[in-house]
Amino acid sequence: MEQAVAGAVALLRTAADRDWEGVRAGRLEWSCRKTAEHVAGDLVSYAGQLAGRPQNAYVPFTISLDEGAGAAEALDVIETTGALLAAAVRTTPREVRAFHPYPFRSANREGFAAMGVAEVLLHTHDIAQGLELAYEPPAELCEELLAWLFPQVRPGAEPWPTLLWATGRGELPGRAPVAEWRWSNPPAIAAGRLVLESVTPAAARDLHAGGDGGVPWVEGGPFSGTRGAAGGIVKAYENGVHRPEWGAFLLVRREDGRAVGAMGFHGPPDEEGAAEVGYDLAESARGRGYATEALRALTAWPPAREGVRRLFARVAPDNVPSQRVLERAGFKRVGDAEDDHLAYELPV
Repeated sequence: MEQAVAGAVALLRTAADRDWEGVRAGRLEWSCRKTAEHVAGDLVSYAGQLAGRPQNAYVPFTISLDEGAGAAEALDVIETTGALLAAAVRTTPREVRAFHPYPFRSANREGFAAMGVAEVLLHTHDIAQGLELAYEPPAELCEELLAWLFPQVRPGAEPWPTLLWATGRGELPGRAPVAEWRWSNPPAIAAGRLVLESVTPAAARDLHAGGDGGVPWVEGGPFSGTRGAAGGIVKAYENGVHRPEWGAFLLVRREDGRAVGAMGFHGPPDEEGAAEVGYDLAESARGRGYATEALRALTAWPPAREGVRRLFARVAPDNVPSQRVLERAGFKRVGDAEDDHLAYELPV
């Protein structure tokens, strides 16, 4: 956040003596001054969400620039509200989520930070266009924003032009123009003693490379199946076909914030409406009912039931504990699958 705000303000201060009220910000209908006010309002709103932690709506307040405040004062306010959001992010526990409407009704501290940075970068671009200033933020910031807020967008060779294209602000060779867009914070699903946290492309890359995905684990985790699933997410993201609601989720214990395993889908439903479920647990977490709780929550989650005609799972004949998990979650054995596995289905 500090890097994004500092870079934006440093550039825009070079034109602070110009008329911002009478100049339109790029393709927006707003003036440059109105756009700066909007940025400050969003930054303080995101800080308020993290501080108040509402679950069903925005905290009902806003800010506005004093009448007569010029461009230099507007930039002071952006610096101040940026610092407030940065402080809120630093002091908010990792597991906290607060209301944000798109698309899964909540975001965590990383999500609000990412949205704040996106507001700064994109609207600095808009203002800079209006004032005829050259602006390009650091590529690593743009790359992180794309992976967090636009997981369905295939990465481009250059992150900044890709981010501009994804938000309807530019063209990208070989891709159709974007007329409407919304960013997408990773989902989380409540499941009794657990929270199922979506594995983002960045976390998947770290897990696949042998890391922890940014989450502390119980002894023995992550298990090999989790790392394999993470590799699938990385590949899907790079191909532009990743859908978070049909990806993998880490099973994180509420009591201590440690991951005990992973669960999710092998991808969106196929042309026949069939989707496969898979899961694994660290050995130290087995036998405690975690997988059953998680599977019941995952298969009842509304986004995971849209367009689904058949939810199925495959399990090895000698893996009796996993068979019992499926049965307790409502799956029925329907015969033998390929590769000598047993086939189970959940009536939908």
